[in-house]
Amino acid sequence: MKKSNNEGVCLARHISFFVNDYVTSFLTESEHTIRAYKYTLTLYIMYLDEKKEITINSLNASCFNRSTIEAWILWLRNDRNCCAATCNNRLACLRVFLKYLGGKEIDCLYLYHDATLIPRLKEPKTKVKGMSKNAIKALMSVPDVTNKTGRRDLALIILLYATACRIDEVLSLKNKQLLLNVEKPYITIIGKGSKIRTIGLLPKAVSHLKKYLVEFHGNNPDPEAYVFYSRNTGIYGKLTQPAVGKMLKKHAVCAHQLCNEVPNDLHAHQIRHAKASHWLEDGMNIVQISLLLGHEHLQTTMVYLDITNDVKATALATLDDETSQKVTPKWKNADGSLLNLCGLS
Repeated sequence: MKKSNNEGVCLARHISFFVNDYVTSFLTESEHTIRAYKYTLTLYIMYLDEKKEITINSLNASCFNRSTIEAWILWLRNDRNCCAATCNNRLACLRVFLKYLGGKEIDCLYLYHDATLIPRLKEPKTKVKGMSKNAIKALMSVPDVTNKTGRRDLALIILLYATACRIDEVLSLKNKQLLLNVEKPYITIIGKGSKIRTIGLLPKAVSHLKKYLVEFHGNNPDPEAYVFYSRNTGIYGKLTQPAVGKMLKKHAVCAHQLCNEVPNDLHAHQIRHAKASHWLEDGMNIVQISLLLGHEHLQTTMVYLDITNDVKATALATLDDETSQKVTPKWKNADGSLLNLCGLS
């Protein structure tokens, strides 16, 4: 690492390149994850600027030592009221940057090593509340299918439930990823870490999707168009998560009147959880569920479903039933601030 004033400039250059080029080129294509990395570095530089009074001339590698990072985490929790999970996510993003920095500047590698020794904050165990099958039926019954928006909403809800995909995975779907006119219809999902998986579709979902595609994309859909697109940006601009969240809450309020098991503050992940739980109730192999959900480790599925020891034993027991006919194989600105220097303005 270069010394004196040049050290701060060199660090700022690494931060700028990391958030603006390296992350998108080598780490992820997820817009959400890209924003997380940039926001983390922005918060850290803000902390150095506001709380440590670090300037461009005093910025150096020691600003990223363990004690400063630990103080930053406490600042996130106490001053910004971030929950433990958020603080842990910010720490994870910062570690990735320090690993990158260590690869570029060998004398900074110790910073990454020290950061890995910082313990995560203890997170309270929370259970994602799913919904019963009756609640799902109630939710699907409320979109007004006499108008175009209602038919789009229903198609989206059906696809979310049919596949148990993450909301970003569904909203990132392009027409070329839907294979509906084959003997066994399926969709191709590009999940976390650009991992690809396929999920089979049942006739009801296929029927709704075919009708939706004809109405919203015509008889010859553009393969590169997003399946669910924004009316403001057109077929090449995907529908946003906030828009879907607002839509789900609107329908949830109506569905709650039909079935009080539908939460008024419904969000897309609860539909994913509900489907995974229903697969388990129907006797599906826990490994198959894990693959369909796109989990890298089986334990993630166990924790995700909040499985108790008794239910865990039942879930694992499905591994022994290889001949079951019930389980179908599924497949600061331009003012010279630190933020501006680091390309984070």
